[in-house]
Amino acid sequence: MAAVLVVDDEPIVRDVVARYLQRDGHDVSTAATGDEARARIEGDGPDLVLLDIMLPGETDGLALCRWIRSTSDLPVILVTARGDEADRIVGLELGADDYVTKPFSPRELATRVKTVLRRARPSAGPPTRLSVGRLSLDATKHEVLKDGRPLQLTAKEFELLWFLASNANRVFSRDQLMHRVWGYSSALDTGTVTVHVRRLREKLEDDASSPSLLQTVWGVGYRLRA
Repeated sequence: MAAVLVVDDEPIVRDVVARYLQRDGHDVSTAATGDEARARIEGDGPDLVLLDIMLPGETDGLALCRWIRSTSDLPVILVTARGDEADRIVGLELGADDYVTKPFSPRELATRVKTVLRRARPSAGPPTRLSVGRLSLDATKHEVLKDGRPLQLTAKEFELLWFLASNANRVFSRDQLMHRVWGYSSALDTGTVTVHVRRLREKLEDDASSPSLLQTVWGVGYRLRA
């Protein structure tokens, strides 16, 4: 069971989503505004935030997502009535782990919540470490070191990097990465992988405009060079 905070200014949406997630065994709390959500995050410490972009007041969903990502790696799924790809890109660039567009089926939403929670949590068992070139990864701590210095990655960024590091020098298409890391086809959101790769490069590379670690193989996909 996980603690999920549902942030939406529409009471009907909050109620339907909360009841469906509760049926899945989650402990659900709700908030109608960005300020109320921020107070709940600071006070309750949820495991995941389901966040509507279009919130009333000065603290809208994107502003709240920006604040969350500046302070923690708390998983965030953005929800909005906007269907434009540019809005999805903005949300992902701010550090959201996933994106759902209204109208959505409660079953699909519950599945995405389960997937994000599962992938955000390190697996139990003995410590698992990987070393690839100048990078050292520790799955039990969700820690990445470059030349011995820690890097601040979100849960999804870590998961993508861990997968690529586990398959160093192997090239994966965006479709393959969406299936293996996100759990569904990239046809649902063609910008997700691109955004996460760009964000990883900004943190991994000495020069993100000329990547030497996380490389693009033109016409094929991406690889992490060992």
